[in-house]
Amino acid sequence: MNCRIVDDKDKKIIQYEGFNSFFDKNTGFTATWGKTFGDDPEYCKLGPLIVDLEVSTICSKGCKFCYKGNTAKGKNMSFEVFKRIIDKLSDDKVACQIALGIGSIDACPELWKMMEYSRAKGIIPNITVNGEGITDEIADKLVSLCGAVAVSMYDKDKTYDTVKKLTDKGLKQVNIHFMLCEETYSQCIDLFYDSISDSRLKNLNAIVLLSLKQKGRAAIRMMSTPWDVDFHSLNQLDFAALVDLAKDKNIPIGFDSCSCHKFLKAIEKYPDVKSLAMVAEPCESGLFSAYFNVDGKFFPCSFAEGTKGWEEGLDVEEFWGNSKIVKWRETLIKCGRVCPLYKI
Repeated sequence: MNCRIVDDKDKKIIQYEGFNSFFDKNTGFTATWGKTFGDDPEYCKLGPLIVDLEVSTICSKGCKFCYKGNTAKGKNMSFEVFKRIIDKLSDDKVACQIALGIGSIDACPELWKMMEYSRAKGIIPNITVNGEGITDEIADKLVSLCGAVAVSMYDKDKTYDTVKKLTDKGLKQVNIHFMLCEETYSQCIDLFYDSISDSRLKNLNAIVLLSLKQKGRAAIRMMSTPWDVDFHSLNQLDFAALVDLAKDKNIPIGFDSCSCHKFLKAIEKYPDVKSLAMVAEPCESGLFSAYFNVDGKFFPCSFAEGTKGWEEGLDVEEFWGNSKIVKWRETLIKCGRVCPLYKI
């Protein structure tokens, strides 16, 4: 395969027949297209462009909807495992960025070393934090090492304060991650209006909506326990209402690829539907993205881990061309890139 890869301090360009990708390392701008700008390639044959890496399962929050079911008694990825994954991705010369998964920010003692190593290999690290324990020192490290930081919406004031702290220190790509379901819908509306009125969010990049997947504690219903709660996927009508509100009030939003088909349906009535649809990417697991758990095992995405057929993951040395992921990829493409595991 004839392939051209340009990888310098500012950008990464990947080109082969029928595939083109551009990534700006400074702004995070990404564009992928096929033979023409109007074509969408089915997948990247060379490897994943973005990788989720679970560096710790230690989290003190104990959220009722945690799909990982994390607790304060978890484990950390070792630097040796992290290095092996990054070295493989770097050798393949395709991965542009990694998204680090962590609960408590101080859980993984080698976190900063991991970020520094990834940057040295030309792969930009991003991270999602829960807003707990973000001191000025930690914020400075995040700003200096990360391309983007997402702050999960758990505690309103801690989330908003963390956004302000990071944006005040100059980080441009700061988002709020919000887990969206029927039970959190009204809270999401409050967040939308807060993004307009609360000065702490004046430099917020976007609110990113994450659709519920009934996995982990979000799938548990046990009477007379602290988890006596059901979570339900948000219906299309209410999802569309949020899109309408964001558009009407000029609130910048994003969403996980799981929510793409809901978004596409919500924008069908807009005159600028074509331009909006161009920035919407449906499920890309095993097509353009990959996930490695805390043990360094590959799965199509973090929600696939432990599901039927994916009770065990793959080693990094063999993952992208393995027959198991090839079958997943073929199934996903055939079904129009609609999640094959969960009702979104």
